[in-house]
Amino acid sequence: MKFLMISSYLPSVLNFRGKLLEAIHARGFEIHVIAPSLEEFPEELCQLQKLGYYIHDIPMQRTGTNPINDLKTLMAMFHLIRKIRPDYVLSYTIKPVIYGTLAAWLARVPHRFALITGLGYAFQNVESGQRSMFQKLVHGLYAQALKHADKVFFQNPDDLKLFHQMNLLHQHKPTVVVNGSGVNIQDFNVIDLPVNEQGQVKASFLLIARLLGDKGVREYAQAARMIKDQHPEVEFHLVGWIDENPSAISQQELDQWIIDETVIYWGKLSDVRPAIAASSVYVLPSYREGTPRTVLEAMAMGRAIITTDAPGCRETVINGNNGYLVAVKSVEELVQAMSYFIEDSQLIEYMGQRSREIALDKYDVHRVNEHMMSEMGMLS
Repeated sequence: MKFLMISSYLPSVLNFRGKLLEAIHARGFEIHVIAPSLEEFPEELCQLQKLGYYIHDIPMQRTGTNPINDLKTLMAMFHLIRKIRPDYVLSYTIKPVIYGTLAAWLARVPHRFALITGLGYAFQNVESGQRSMFQKLVHGLYAQALKHADKVFFQNPDDLKLFHQMNLLHQHKPTVVVNGSGVNIQDFNVIDLPVNEQGQVKASFLLIARLLGDKGVREYAQAARMIKDQHPEVEFHLVGWIDENPSAISQQELDQWIIDETVIYWGKLSDVRPAIAASSVYVLPSYREGTPRTVLEAMAMGRAIITTDAPGCRETVINGNNGYLVAVKSVEELVQAMSYFIEDSQLIEYMGQRSREIALDKYDVHRVNEHMMSEMGMLS
């Protein structure tokens, strides 16, 4: 039996789907992966090949919609899938879900699944009823592709609800909500909280994200400035990078935050654990997520959480228990939540313990993967 995963970004295969592939491979499946630009990621390619997986290159632009290039992507996927002849296909992120699902259907793959890991730029502000031509095009393609999926996985109930409201899914299409991508509890173990010179737990904040406006990066920096006016000793760590996304912040903005010492910038990390260890509270002021993996990793390491009362984010926090939920784009609420931790270090310890307990109970990657494999009919 052969299992094929289609991705738009090879590093995410290891980082987000690695344990799922490992579990499927352990059940005797031959693993194949399709992704673009393999030459840009020699280390990840080597790691996947060492695991015994077959990795296939494909022409695909991660961002933007060029009809001619996207048609080439669809046809290349179709021919490659016919050559591989998989029994199961799982696609995730926009272009793999759209073109991968259509190609798998055309190639008559018997079991076709799509995983919606987050909605991103193509779904910004759709609740207002105003959609750009680009958005209408993407949504139409989603609707056509998902007709041909046997089952669609979502990482939070809000995204599922929105897809139904926008008629992107037939009301009788089988769907499943899973608890994000899960987190490997063994790799992200509890580590001591940072302390000040007096040996007391200190408030030290961290955000890990692609440096996009809709991740709340600007709100984080604004809140940091306001807090540091009153508490200059408080640290605000930032991990991430600027990419080609239309909502990316500018290099000039990032440089100014660093010059002003608003943030301690770590750059892009392959291992985020040292940054989490250096912080006591994890912050993600995102406008919308699937289920944010970085929050789960921080929870597993025993960190209190501040995030938004937004789809995908709100599922990770019991407000007042393992952290605080704040309104999207509200710098004032963000500052207030941060102030609670600055004023009471015992909150940091208690809420961090609760985060670890929730991660163990709800987000263990092995439980999440077993749920997905069961829903794909692989455990019978």
